[in-house]
Amino acid sequence: MAWYNEQGKMTDTVISTRVRLARNLVGYPFPSSLDSTSANELIEKLSSPLEESGFRKIHFSDISAIMATSYVERHYVSPSFATAEGPRALFLQEKPDLAVMVCEEDHLRIQSILPGFDPESGYQKAAAVEHRLDREFDFAFDEELGYLTHCPTNLGTGMRVSVMMFLPALSASSCIGSLSVQLAKLGLTLRGAFGEGSGSIGGLYQISNRLTLGYAEEELIQALSEAVIQIAERERRARKSIRGEALEKLTDRIKRSEGTLRYAHLLSGKELIRLLADLRLGISLGIVQGIRQEQLTSLLVEGMPATLTLSSENAPRNEASRDKLRAQKAQSILLGG
Repeated sequence: MAWYNEQGKMTDTVISTRVRLARNLVGYPFPSSLDSTSANELIEKLSSPLEESGFRKIHFSDISAIMATSYVERHYVSPSFATAEGPRALFLQEKPDLAVMVCEEDHLRIQSILPGFDPESGYQKAAAVEHRLDREFDFAFDEELGYLTHCPTNLGTGMRVSVMMFLPALSASSCIGSLSVQLAKLGLTLRGAFGEGSGSIGGLYQISNRLTLGYAEEELIQALSEAVIQIAERERRARKSIRGEALEKLTDRIKRSEGTLRYAHLLSGKELIRLLADLRLGISLGIVQGIRQEQLTSLLVEGMPATLTLSSENAPRNEASRDKLRAQKAQSILLGG
């Protein structure tokens, strides 16, 4: 099937898969009630096993706001974690993409992020980190309620599986509202690209499980997987239905977007997102050749304001200089193959 890459991960409709496990240690209140001394103690306790496992520790109270925002843009931390006050730390393995937030809403938020559609591997990688910590620490657990978490909606497995989907055709046909209602009936949630409260950017949406209590991890993964496969097929059918004059106009728009990305002198963040959505759709329809979906995903992240600024030796002085740097980044990634 042409929509699969070499690993079979539906890259025409699925950008990435994230699995997150929420855990709390016995003997400590939830982070909202932790004082600074206890929070620092908790971070230091967790540091040894995580650093021995290859994680790099980043104290968020020691980094700049722009660097913290860059971690949000790369989906390693939540916006609330980046802007919170008090001791908190991110433990990071960038290859593979494994991240552990310490002292967010829960003591531990263990995340595995994988390209394409691969929830089972994502769960296995996150669970391996959890098992390593479980050998040294007692997690708060109840026989009836499962893992105890700050928010009652996370009780049970404490697991959230989130799939980032690219749904331009369904979005254009105004199907997203009804799709969200249908997913809610299945215990699933549709959100914007950066989670709860965020809107869609460039046709990107997150599909995740809403229920965690009373289900096994395998059941939650299966339910989400079945829904994602069905949504992907609906999106493909909607793309195939574009014919005649509508297809000619779409082809022209996509070709113009490709030319702009390759040769523009200035690119705003909003324009970049729109252009990338056009090219991603163009690749899936066979209109764009010589560009890979992975390049577009890389550019989407590296073109974000904070990440873009940090990548430059000389920080952009104003919006125009940042737009110029973004255009240069686009050309570098697209021409670099």
